[in-house]
Amino acid sequence: MASWEETAAAHGVEENVPLAPVTTYKMGGPARWYWEPPDRETLAAVAGAAARCGVETMALGRGSNAVVSDAGFDGLVIRLAAGFRDIQARRGRIRAGAAVALPQLARHAAERGWGGLEFYVGIPGTVGGAVAMNAGFFGTETAEVLISAVVLDLARGEAAEREAARLGLGYRRSSLTAGEVVLEADFRTEPGDPAVSAARMREATRWRKKSQPGGTLNAGSVFRNPPGDYAGRLIDQLGLKGLRRGGVRVSERHANFFVADKGASAQDVYDLAQSVRRRVREETGVVLEPEIRFVGRFADSESGEEGDCDD
Repeated sequence: MASWEETAAAHGVEENVPLAPVTTYKMGGPARWYWEPPDRETLAAVAGAAARCGVETMALGRGSNAVVSDAGFDGLVIRLAAGFRDIQARRGRIRAGAAVALPQLARHAAERGWGGLEFYVGIPGTVGGAVAMNAGFFGTETAEVLISAVVLDLARGEAAEREAARLGLGYRRSSLTAGEVVLEADFRTEPGDPAVSAARMREATRWRKKSQPGGTLNAGSVFRNPPGDYAGRLIDQLGLKGLRRGGVRVSERHANFFVADKGASAQDVYDLAQSVRRRVREETGVVLEPEIRFVGRFADSESGEEGDCDD
């Protein structure tokens, strides 16, 4: 049996690749191994080899909700790219590869008279991430339009299609594990007028620009909204807008967004999230749960210890 190093070399897996350029925060350390698979068959083979050799794996899309630690990720980062960007339409459905950008999917559908996916224009992620996180925007969630998804078990190298009802979709979550990756997904659409869809997308884009800190280094909403409330409202009511840890601060425009200065560290983001979470818990009793993923090792700013974080 070939060693992991031999398998990696044979399939063009790169070593010690910086991850900052492929995340929206533009920060964080390197991946010990980094690979953009050409197709699902090769992905299944290499992922299976990594599992047999004890190499930890992580799927990364557009990096729009991930904070990679300054030390990086000591495993294999799999980033689906060109081989997973097909979009096909059939009988009121659209099947899209996991690497398709959500705004692209929204516009592709709208231009062809397929309505219902306009809300995706405001989410800077991918189809794979939308399924894994039940992404939503402007009053609509993925669960409302998703029919099924093809999911690959990285350890076994086996792919299977799952109906949306079997994906455990809830508010910004699914039942998918870290050892599973979405390859493609089927969405339902409805007959639409391209002009009407274009107007809806313009409205959604205007709302996003007005309410969220565009043109900045951020990873979207930091915390999930607690039941019956909004994380941003809780943070704002405590006067935490502008609170800073190192090179990262709570946005003055939207309190559930953390904006980073150029050169800020991933640890700064983690420290600010810990501080805000603690303040909200102490003063309101509400425990905020992260929506962004902290990947790798971070120092606990309260205990001074280090731990693994991958929420």
